[in-house]
Amino acid sequence: MAIMKAPTMKYPGGVIQVFCKAPISGAVKTRLIPALGSDGALRVHRQLAERVLTVCCEAALARVEVWTNDHVDHPFFADYDCVHLQTGEDLGERMANALTGALSAGDVDRAILIGTDCPTVDAGYLDRALRALSDHDAVIGPAEDGGYGLIGLRRPDRSLFTGIEWGTGEVCARTCQKLNASGIRWSLLPPIWDVDRPEDLQRLSRLPGYNWLTA
Repeated sequence: MAIMKAPTMKYPGGVIQVFCKAPISGAVKTRLIPALGSDGALRVHRQLAERVLTVCCEAALARVEVWTNDHVDHPFFADYDCVHLQTGEDLGERMANALTGALSAGDVDRAILIGTDCPTVDAGYLDRALRALSDHDAVIGPAEDGGYGLIGLRRPDRSLFTGIEWGTGEVCARTCQKLNASGIRWSLLPPIWDVDRPEDLQRLSRLPGYNWLTA
């Protein structure tokens, strides 16, 4: 599917893909449920997702696509023009399919993919990632837990998403090894942190809008 260039965007040939689950109680942030209950975990997910999507859309950097693993027609996605269903057997295949689809379009010269779990990703961070792809073939935004919260490419490369044990603390290191072995030029962004476990909640509670976590 071709992606129309938006002349008002800073990177008219760029795409920002956001992997986002539909906000359904009991199906999101499941590792937070023991600490917050299903509704509390849902509230965290919804706040994080709304913030990231708002940042992406208001930054006017590049075309924004929302990629969900299910429930494409959920009302939460009603305000977004480009909502797609993820396809693939595991996270790596789903990411590879999304990025390959975008980068195979003739009018796309760069694409970055992010999740919704990193509360400090802002327009400046996204801009830095997209700008890095002006003279690099790949960019990684490492997460403090050993994964990554952002990956960007200038051309499809499925090898970066195979042979990796997703959900472990070796994801980013293994991906960086693959990038080094490929011989391409790539850029490493400053580390970010994500909200995935109960021990992340205290840190999250210190950010604006999350003081209810300690109420």
